[in-house]
Amino acid sequence: MAKITLNVNGKTRSLDADDDIPLLYALRDNLGLQGPKFGCGKGQCGACTVMINGEAVRSCITPAVSVKGKPVTTLEGLGTSAKPGMLQQAFIDAQAVQCGYCINGMIMSAQALLNAAQVEFDAANAALADKDLGAYQTHVKKAQTYVDQALVKLGVTQQGTTSTTRSCAPSPVERGARAGCVTGRWPSPSSP
Repeated sequence: MAKITLNVNGKTRSLDADDDIPLLYALRDNLGLQGPKFGCGKGQCGACTVMINGEAVRSCITPAVSVKGKPVTTLEGLGTSAKPGMLQQAFIDAQAVQCGYCINGMIMSAQALLNAAQVEFDAANAALADKDLGAYQTHVKKAQTYVDQALVKLGVTQQGTTSTTRSCAPSPVERGARAGCVTGRWPSPSSP
């Protein structure tokens, strides 16, 4: 047994465990986190995905001791049930859970991708900010506008709140239950 110290969701946590314990087991069994799930045990299905240093990693094949000193983020670190994170809220609004078992991997992988894209966009934008590029700056601003508009269409705003406007693509529940999207808004589930 060894004393393992982890930085999980912004908090330093210590646990006594075997040196070879997978991060997944440390998170679930020792720290009581329920976001990452055991799926295949081979790092293929993604149900166990967490972010380490902002990158999506399969925790079932990652030794807990290998993440010493690195920030680990689980689904619980993105938001709470009372105040879900931006991406979690988008999944809720889209009713995109099905049985919910693999949603952890989908959300964590998507969040890592969004984080990386934002870092790249910010770096490119900062590099251009110091130059007098005239029309290029206009294009960068337009690109940001398009990204913002896409987030709104997906039901997510940059402030982390959800939009009431949805695309006309129905969810599985809405297919067949409603004839279509006439106004650009779906009626609420309580509407006839």
